[in-house]
Amino acid sequence: MVPIKLNQREKYYVASALVAIVAFAVVQLVVFPLLNKRSRLERTLQAAQRQLQSMQTLSASYKRLQLEAAAAKSSLAGREPGFSLFSFLDSLVEKTGLKDRISYMKPSNSQSPDSRFKISTVEMKLQGITLDKLVQYLYHVEYSGNSVQVKRLSISKTGNKEGLVDVVLQVETLEAI
Repeated sequence: MVPIKLNQREKYYVASALVAIVAFAVVQLVVFPLLNKRSRLERTLQAAQRQLQSMQTLSASYKRLQLEAAAAKSSLAGREPGFSLFSFLDSLVEKTGLKDRISYMKPSNSQSPDSRFKISTVEMKLQGITLDKLVQYLYHVEYSGNSVQVKRLSISKTGNKEGLVDVVLQVETLEAI
């Protein structure tokens, strides 16, 4: 091979081209992969932070539900053996002096196939009662300590007597199977 003789200007151009090629190679093979890796790590970190926040929210929700379940379980355990919503409401009606005002009491139960509990519901209609008697009855229902809640309440004015109302209420509770 014959050596190529280059003048000073040509040597300068060749050296500049080699520097440019080496710089391009360094940028393509070192700098860009590092920048891409950094941005990928930042996206991964942001995703992990979102997952952590979601897990913390779910953990707090789970703990709250566990506390509610424990409170419900202790409330259900505090009931007298053989508790029945229908008989409980019937005894409260008698206790508050509204036995003769009952138009009807309709019990019903619903149960999920994967649950150890059933939802026991009683719909009842009381006719011609005062608001004071209604409030007294509702107080005994809600604050009995038997985990009984009024799910729905409908009050309508009685047409013939002043100060008396007709009430349809639906009461429900959980019962062990």
